[in-house]
Amino acid sequence: MDKIIGMGNALIDVLVTLTDDALLQEMDLPKGSMQLIDEDKLKIINKHFSKMHTYLATGGSAGNTILGLACMGASTGFIGKIGTDSYGKFYRNNLEKHNIEDKIRINPQLPSGVASTFISPDGERTFGTYLGAAATLKAEDLSPDLFNGYTYLYIEGYLVQDHDMILRTIEMAKEAGLQVCLDLASYNIVESDPDFFRLLISKYVDILFANEEEARAFTGKEGKEALDMLAGMCSIAIIKLGSKGSYIRKGTEEIKVDPIPVDEVVDTTGAGDYFAAGFLYGLTGGYSLEKCARTGAILAGNVIQHIGANIPEEKWEEIKSTIREILSE
Repeated sequence: MDKIIGMGNALIDVLVTLTDDALLQEMDLPKGSMQLIDEDKLKIINKHFSKMHTYLATGGSAGNTILGLACMGASTGFIGKIGTDSYGKFYRNNLEKHNIEDKIRINPQLPSGVASTFISPDGERTFGTYLGAAATLKAEDLSPDLFNGYTYLYIEGYLVQDHDMILRTIEMAKEAGLQVCLDLASYNIVESDPDFFRLLISKYVDILFANEEEARAFTGKEGKEALDMLAGMCSIAIIKLGSKGSYIRKGTEEIKVDPIPVDEVVDTTGAGDYFAAGFLYGLTGGYSLEKCARTGAILAGNVIQHIGANIPEEKWEEIKSTIREILSE
């Protein structure tokens, strides 16, 4: 199978489950969004968290996708930046545990990034993200040898705030013959920089992932109209519809795949990231778009049944068995 390298904000997710959304309003965090916060606001959030039961997991959009791929047995690598603190050690240990090639850079001056993750009673998640060391990944940290042996580069839209860095990354990957996969990341990120996203997608991106809100923010259109616009700008466009499944378009080929049945949605953190992992797992194996999307639906449907963007180890063999049956049809 082809190898995939991801690049994104290397974050630790600190997750809490809420009984209502009052704390989101108090923290001025729009439900379902990702908001960047400063160190002062992080301290306020941590005061609340100190009185609540928290869960700890590695996070970051691209990091989640690469983890999902690695758990499926794909050959992966990850580029990001962390501090020298306990969170940074936790992050690197997780890469090693899952045989993800460690391309991590270090900033000893700042703490590792933290995504304070609020899980609403309906499973929707809201992020207050302190980037810390993660935000200091720069163009000068990158070199062409990072991409040796890889076929795909997967990047998260959260990185577009550093235009020079993301352009250098993509150009080096393209020069090395890699295909570029981009996830739009969050509707508010798209709304803040539409022209740069348009440049990236039309000039560089081969495979594009977006959810409904992100697709709407970028195109101003809904559903299939948005899909048509996105597919006209890249090779493969995927719109993730949550509980309504997904749309995929490549040239004149268009399919819709339903989600798997789920009895209880515990936490939607990582649902889109794991869908991308499943889709790309199928793609690296040369399978049809439908089988790629069905694989994505299985991973997404499983991760939302657990807290954080992690599926327990004991579930993976069952998941992989189901996926092998689909891919062998």
